[in-house]
Amino acid sequence: MHDNKKIAIVTGGSKGIGRAIALELADAGYYIVINYKSDDKAAADTLKTMKNKGSDGEVVKFDVSDSEEAEKAINDITSRFSNIEVLVNNAGIAADGLFVFMPENDWDKVINTTLKGFYNVTKPVLMKMVPNKRGAIVSISSVAALVSNRGQANYSAAKAGLIGASRAISSEVARLGIRVNVVAPGLIETEMIKDVPLNNIKQMIPMARVGRPEEVAKVVRFLCSEDASYISGQVISVNGGMF
Repeated sequence: MHDNKKIAIVTGGSKGIGRAIALELADAGYYIVINYKSDDKAAADTLKTMKNKGSDGEVVKFDVSDSEEAEKAINDITSRFSNIEVLVNNAGIAADGLFVFMPENDWDKVINTTLKGFYNVTKPVLMKMVPNKRGAIVSISSVAALVSNRGQANYSAAKAGLIGASRAISSEVARLGIRVNVVAPGLIETEMIKDVPLNNIKQMIPMARVGRPEEVAKVVRFLCSEDASYISGQVISVNGGMF
C-alpha cells in the first residue's frame, strides 16, 4: 500500500481534456493513475510530461466499457492504493449521425463507453472511498447534454445520463464526505472537433472562440479541492457563455 500518496484516477487520460486534467491534478500534488484504451504513445507522452514537471503517476490500459477488464484493473489499483481521493470519469467517444439512420452499434458503443464505463469504474472506487469518508468524483459531460445537438442523440443521451447518475449518487454519499459533481464542456480544442466548421460554430459562442482543455481542467481541479468542500450534485458548464 502507498498510504502516503493522494491518488487520482483519470479515465481517458492520455490526450485531450483527460490529458489536461491529469496534468492539472498532478500539479495539485496527486499521484495520477492514467487510464487509456488504445493509444500507447499518447499515454506514454502524458506520463513523461507529468514526470518532467516533477510529478508522478502511472498508465493503466483497459477498456472502461468492458466489465471484466475494468474490474481486474480497478481491483489491482485499489489493492495497491488505499488512499484514492479523486476519480475523474472522462472516457467517452462519439459516433455522430442522424438518429433515424443510426446503426444500433453506434448507439451501443457510445452509451457503453460513457455510461457503462462510469458504472464499471465508479462503483468499485466509491466502495473504497466510503470507509475513508472522503473523496471527490467528477464526471465530464458535455454541452450536448444540456442543449439540442443535431446528429448526436447517442452522445447527448450518454452525457445526460452522467448528469442524472451523478446527482443521484451525490445525494447517497454526501453524508459520508464524498462529493460528486459534473463538468459540462462546450467546444474545446481537441481531436473530437477537428472536423467541425469552427468559423460557423464560433458565431454561436458569446466569447467567439473555442475553449482550451486547460480551461476545463482547472474547473475539475477546483471541484476536487477543499475549496469546493460544500459543492456536490452540481453541473458546471465551461462553454464560453453559450447559454
